[in-house]
Amino acid sequence: MSRLSQVFVPNDRQFFDLFGEAAGNIVRAADLLDQMLGAYPERSGLSRDILLCEQEGDRITHDIIQRLNQTFVTPIDREDIYELAPGLDDIVDWTEEVADYMGLYKIEAPMEQAQRQAHILLQSSRQIAEAMPRMRTFRDISHFTVEINRLENDGDRVTREAMASLFDTGIDPMVVIRWKDIFERLESAIDATEKVANILEGIVIKNS
Repeated sequence: MSRLSQVFVPNDRQFFDLFGEAAGNIVRAADLLDQMLGAYPERSGLSRDILLCEQEGDRITHDIIQRLNQTFVTPIDREDIYELAPGLDDIVDWTEEVADYMGLYKIEAPMEQAQRQAHILLQSSRQIAEAMPRMRTFRDISHFTVEINRLENDGDRVTREAMASLFDTGIDPMVVIRWKDIFERLESAIDATEKVANILEGIVIKNS
């Protein structure tokens, strides 16, 4: 096939393979955070591995956008690719910030609610990874989006519970502020999975 022909023929594999890579990277980052908070501070060193996931996410996003700029015909609408690629990257960015803040704030032990939030993030990330292959043929992913929505609601409740417990115990206000920052980032990571699920569902509906 000539180079000119390649420009006009949508290469599904390139884009969908990269989206699959991004989804796998999200699960790896979330799994590392889940392990890190589950055995903190003994496994605090996993923050370095999470940073590598964040850098890998940037690389994948760059590759997607670069291919998009070089491709005339795409397998899905260009605006959907522009929205999905950074949306996937946001999940890893927020995950990495949680790990980073644990170290920056010199957290000595994790709150139980933070451990639960990390596990919710991992479950939600797995749903994204399981739904992603279905986008190749635009198969229904409503089962996954419903579950991600449920997990996001669970995450909201855990955050509210955590903040209430912080204020109830009358601990140092600076500790409250630090944990508030961490919980906000955990919640943002989970919210980002729901945003990606909605983007995926919109793509499937538009192309089915």
